[in-house]
Order: sequence, then C-alpha cells, then structure tokens
Amino acid sequence: MSIAIKVDNLIKTYENNQVIKGISFHVNCGEIFGLLGVNGAGKTTTLECIEGIRKYDGGNIMIQGKAGVQLQSSSLPANIKAIEAMNLFCRWNKTPVDLNLIDIMGLNELKNKQYKEMSTGQKRRLHLALALIGNPDIIFLDEPTAGLDVEGRVSLHDEIKKLKKQGKTVIMASHDMAEVESLCDRIAILKDGKIAFCGTASELTLEIGKQSRIYIKTSSPLKLHKLDESCYAGEERGYLLIDTKDIGNSLFELLTIAKQQQISVLDVKIERETLEQRFMDIAKDVEV
Repeated sequence: MSIAIKVDNLIKTYENNQVIKGISFHVNCGEIFGLLGVNGAGKTTTLECIEGIRKYDGGNIMIQGKAGVQLQSSSLPANIKAIEAMNLFCRWNKTPVDLNLIDIMGLNELKNKQYKEMSTGQKRRLHLALALIGNPDIIFLDEPTAGLDVEGRVSLHDEIKKLKKQGKTVIMASHDMAEVESLCDRIAILKDGKIAFCGTASELTLEIGKQSRIYIKTSSPLKLHKLDESCYAGEERGYLLIDTKDIGNSLFELLTIAKQQQISVLDVKIERETLEQRFMDIAKDVEV
C-alpha cells in the first residue's frame, strides 16, 4: 500500500516550550486517518506543520499528492455569497468552477445566500466544498464537526465517507472518540505532544477487552476471601462489583464461592470499558 503522508520525528517548539516532541506516523493512500487528543495535545499544530502553514523545528514530512485544507477556525467575509466564494477559490486554484461539486455538497440552495446568514452546518459544508476545489488527493479536516448539531454531524460524516469511496486520503483532527471510531481506518492518540497509541479502533478494543467489571447480585452477601482483594470494586444498588482482566476465571470463582456458601445468584451483568473511557485513560493518565 502506497503512503500519502509520512511524518518522521516531528518537533515543534513555541518560546522554549516543546509542544510536538518527536512524533512519527504515516497515512496510507485512500484511508481516513484520525489524530485524536484532548485540547492542547498538539493535534492542530501537527496538522498545520504537515499542511505547510506552520514552520516546524525538526524532523521530516513527506506528502504525496495535491492537498485541500479545511482549517479549524475557517471564516469568510460576512456578505460574500456561497457561489462568490466558490468562484474566488477556483480563481486562486486556477481551475474552472465545478458545478457538480456544488450539487454534491448540497450547496445549490445556498448559492446566493450570504455567509452571515448561513447556519454553522451550512458554513462547514461550504468550507469542505472549498477544500475540495481542484480535486485534491489529500484532504485535511481540523475538527470538521465542531459546533454542529446531530443532523449536521451525520450529514458531514456521510460526505467524508463519500470522499473515501472516491479514493481520497483524509487526515482529520478530533477530540471525539465516537466520531473517529465511526470514520477512521486508523487513529493516533496524542498526549502532551507524543503519540500514546497508534493503530485501528479494533486494536484499541483489544486493549479494552483486558479490563471488565462484573456485577453480581446474590441472596446474601458473599465472603470473598478467596478472591484477589485488588479485584474488589465495591457495591452498587445491591450488586457486588468486581474489576477483572479475566472475565472467565473471575466469574467462575464467584459462582463457585456462591455455591460453596449455599447462596443463590439472582443476577449477573458484565460491562467492558468503552472506547471513549479508554481514550480518556490514554490521553490524560497513562505515561508515554
């Protein structure tokens, strides 16, 4: 598989504060790659260095193909109309106005609407259309759905998925685990300017599978002297809570203890840590 973007030991410093600390990753052609992290983790700085709009202090960046960019804080003159913005950006890119692009992005009804009159979702859709002028191979999206309602997010997600079907490479920054899980082939989680995790959502799920919580309700309290005390998590609404990395053995031990103590088991529930919980663990608490 060919590589669209390769970042090798990227370093960026602001006034003696190193915010990007030697990160390396690559983005394959035709995939959607997500940069995930809490605010201040370095997502936008990393994207801007790759896009070429911000200088970096060390490392190498390789881009294979033409790029289109949707910035995190995009804005246009208040009175400009959508069609005027399209014409202007087409002139800058020395390309004819693509009426098909206007239709695909659902901008026909907005062509003569002033920017100040557009909703947040309509503005985001226009910004994405402007990023696609000139038929770029790689599209950069920085927090593409920030500020959108549910309908706007779903609509923009559909457009991003269409870009992948067209063979485009998409690299996007987000702090929304559900968003990148839905859209991205691979993700990199940034923490304090370093990569704390890089891989697929499935690989992150495998890590999550190591930690689960067992809820068990019994007719009388269980005496858990045979269980590792570190597994005991407390009680909640009549349920005994057990945190474990081995569901099978822990549940077997609990049921065996209940049988030995002649106590009836009334209910059993098992919960796995969610991807969002795991993201927060990595992004905030785990040392890298």
